[in-house]
Amino acid sequence: MTIDISQFFQVFFDEAEELLAEMERLLLAVTVDHPDPEDLNAIFRTAHSVKGGASTFGVTDMTEVTHILETLLDRIRKGEMALTSEHVDAFLAAKDILKMQLDGHRHGAAVDQDAVGDVRMMLQSLAQDMPLAAMAHVAPSFQAAETRAVDHSGGRRYRLELPAMAHREVTALGAELGLMGHVSITPLDKERNAMVVTTHESLDDIIAICSFVLNPDDMVVTELPALDAKQARLENAERSKVEKDLGYGFFDEAELHPAASGSGEGYGFFQPLDEIRANADAGADDARGYGFFQPVEQIRAAAGIVAEAAPAQAVVEEEKKAAKKEEKEKGGPGPGAESSSIRVSIEKVDQLINLVGELVITQAMIEQRVDTLDPMAHERLLNSVSQLTRNTRDLQEAVMSIRMMPMDFVFSRFPRMVRDLAAKLGKKVDFITNGAATELDKGLIERIVDPLTHLVRNSIDHGIEMPDVRRAAGKSDSGRLFLSASHQGGNIIIEVSDDGGGLNRERILAKAQQNGLPLSDNMSDADVWQLIFAPGFSTAEQVTDVSGRGVGMDVVKRNITAMGGVVDIRSAKGFGTTISISLPLTLAILDGMSIRVGEEVYILPLGFVIESLQPAPEDVKEISGKGRVIKVRGEYLPLVPLYQMFDITPRFTDPCQGIVVIIETDGRKAGLFIDDLVGQQQVVVKNLESNYRKVAGISGATILGDGGVSLILDVAALIRSSRQLADEQIFS
Repeated sequence: MTIDISQFFQVFFDEAEELLAEMERLLLAVTVDHPDPEDLNAIFRTAHSVKGGASTFGVTDMTEVTHILETLLDRIRKGEMALTSEHVDAFLAAKDILKMQLDGHRHGAAVDQDAVGDVRMMLQSLAQDMPLAAMAHVAPSFQAAETRAVDHSGGRRYRLELPAMAHREVTALGAELGLMGHVSITPLDKERNAMVVTTHESLDDIIAICSFVLNPDDMVVTELPALDAKQARLENAERSKVEKDLGYGFFDEAELHPAASGSGEGYGFFQPLDEIRANADAGADDARGYGFFQPVEQIRAAAGIVAEAAPAQAVVEEEKKAAKKEEKEKGGPGPGAESSSIRVSIEKVDQLINLVGELVITQAMIEQRVDTLDPMAHERLLNSVSQLTRNTRDLQEAVMSIRMMPMDFVFSRFPRMVRDLAAKLGKKVDFITNGAATELDKGLIERIVDPLTHLVRNSIDHGIEMPDVRRAAGKSDSGRLFLSASHQGGNIIIEVSDDGGGLNRERILAKAQQNGLPLSDNMSDADVWQLIFAPGFSTAEQVTDVSGRGVGMDVVKRNITAMGGVVDIRSAKGFGTTISISLPLTLAILDGMSIRVGEEVYILPLGFVIESLQPAPEDVKEISGKGRVIKVRGEYLPLVPLYQMFDITPRFTDPCQGIVVIIETDGRKAGLFIDDLVGQQQVVVKNLESNYRKVAGISGATILGDGGVSLILDVAALIRSSRQLADEQIFS
């Protein structure tokens, strides 16, 4: 049966991208002076896995790069070469090239072949003291293993009895095991083969390599007695003689000397037929090696080596089981274990969320219909509807959690950028993250990357000082850049902090005046810091390719505001700056308060609501030319009459007869004057702009239980556009 391997390309692309990201993370975390062996092994495994996948799918350009990379990593992890910062830089450059090649195969993107060649030359120059055999393409195991210039005398010897496998799979496995030591292959009956591996690596490592092409449970492993240096030399000499005579089983003297060749010689590929018949009773095929390989026992016997009794097979089986048990205890999946996750396209997830949203609306309709029924006469029906409501909410929360992704998806992009940018600017930066496991809606995750990228670059370029400046200020040479995420109520708070020089109030005010921005004499620090979000605002003394053009911070705030979030800045001169971003966890569903003004019902997002009250007449004050304010526990707040904002006829025009809802956004409070509170409910947000057009003061729409459409209020826009906020200091 022929299998269409193209159907698995997407899986290879996804897994290769994850492996490259993991490689970058490990490389950035490795300590050059004293690298952890586990980290080096993990980096090697990622390169090895990418190479294996690329080879399987015929992606030869990636295979060539990863082969050189893998060989160099193998020397470093075995202690044959010391890790240096040049190695780390080269490996990161190789990762970038592999990502570019992967994108080329995945999306048809252009691949810079000059850059590929430069990286390959860089890796080869770092490995120039290696034998040429190690730099060549993968050769059959019985060649590559024997020409490898590494002394494995005194190593442990394992005999691997393999199940029935294709010849190319045996060759590929031999090539991989050849990187670990000497390998010899002896054919057995029924298309089976046996390998003898002499290596200093552990049995666990051998089994891990074998698991790429077979199930280790189908393999019988026995440990052979170790050879000393003298026995190894004798065996190698005898092996060389046999291989010369047999042409590695593929070429013989007849092939090398055509004049002496004949049809009966099998052209070096097959033993002559009459010789096969003559020796039919001489022994089993596995003892003769099918004319391709000399059995290791005969080689050792010819060399005069007396072998000790091999340990019982049960001992090695116990060692293999112990290795598997240890792997399971570490949390690693065993061979053949099912994956704990599946890959589902985002389109299917969005479709599921939309269907659940419709289900929520339908459930709200049912709940509204049964509210008019007699509770005594329809008790069982009402109980069932109540149970349906609970189940629908649980289902909705479960489905929404599918779209939630950890912030590590964003945070993992920055260590490399921080490292490269700090080196470019001549600064030293320690990058620290916290709360990477905090989850946020996938749609917001994708949109928050660019704003955070700009904030991080700004902190490195403008915030953190040069090492000599930091020393003069009594600080350490290395600046500290913090990126954290945490949940706070129904929002996620993302903070970018540095311990640099902080914002300069005087320079900001001078630049703002130069740009013609409106200023006042007694502006608070918080208001001054907000000036940096003005379009075209920059205090950089010179424009660089990093920053200084003044086209970033205004875009940051605009993007954050479009996501329903707010940006806050805290800074102290000489101590650093913290920029805090507050975002809703999801834009698809929100908890809202239904409010009524006249005949209209609006949804007020619950996250902005502090309290609701009916004010006393003496708490409402009229300010000439400034509208009305309301006194709440000694604090005067602007009163925003919703009926005036939307030009509708209300039931009440006197706040003392209606309801005032105290709302807060972006650190500012106001009183929203409405007619009545209808209730609280969870609503599915529908995009109004894509279905109609953008409306000032409205962020979206939803469908109510009675089938009517209700508009969702944009609280921040309402407060900004309110006439009562024209001169805020009168309320302080």
